[in-house]
Amino acid sequence: MRRDFTTRYGPWALVAGGSVGMGAAYSRQLAARGLNVVIVADATHPPDALARELAHAQRVATRPLIVDLAAPDVVGRIVAATADLDVGLVVYNAAHSVVGPFLEVRLEDKLRMLDVNCRGPLVLTHEFAPRLAARGRGGIILVSSLSGFQGQAMVGTYAATKAFDLVLGESLWDELGAHGVDVLACCPGATRTPAFVATNPRATGPVSPPLMEPEDVVAEALAALGAGPTAIAGRTNRLAALVLHHLLPRRWLVRFMSRTTRAMYERRA
Repeated sequence: MRRDFTTRYGPWALVAGGSVGMGAAYSRQLAARGLNVVIVADATHPPDALARELAHAQRVATRPLIVDLAAPDVVGRIVAATADLDVGLVVYNAAHSVVGPFLEVRLEDKLRMLDVNCRGPLVLTHEFAPRLAARGRGGIILVSSLSGFQGQAMVGTYAATKAFDLVLGESLWDELGAHGVDVLACCPGATRTPAFVATNPRATGPVSPPLMEPEDVVAEALAALGAGPTAIAGRTNRLAALVLHHLLPRRWLVRFMSRTTRAMYERRA
């Protein structure tokens, strides 16, 4: 199994946003499967320590790269840093999220969400997809979110960017599959990452989303790679998505999810 995975997606994987949370879980699990890993992260969460850990523990090659994924020259820097590598798997896990009413979130934050969550995966897939297609094998994982399936108060811009990732991933699954490249849009729900915990969500009783561990989300995503265009992480999340998206009228769905988010984040009186 490990040999097959390495043959199809190796020898190098590139993980954008790969130093903490789900990104670190991707880096660790790919290294454990025998892939060398380029760990891309910004200066807030430098990837050097994780790169040294994986090189020592898994006996794989690693290459840490500090890049602001919202920067205009991001793709040029990543391409220059990986020009000598045979990258067979690209994982775009990086995300920027600011929770709050649309009227109160700064335009600067909205635009950074667009740059990191939409422009970043677009320019990286534009660059690496031709390389993978020329190889006739490889994979791309774009990390979307359950929030990308419908509108949702308090996280409207973020949810819209994740809808972009979902549709892009599904579209590339069909197009690149003909070239031997597996593409997956991974859709986690609430996950115990530093970024999610930092938003300080409140428990909301029976409508509290199930909190998954990053390692479990990543394990499901890697198992689903090559099996279909989309993977919703977690049995409870899959059941909830089935019920909510197929049984509720769209307006009720948006209202329900918006009430849930408000209950988690709106200020107490």
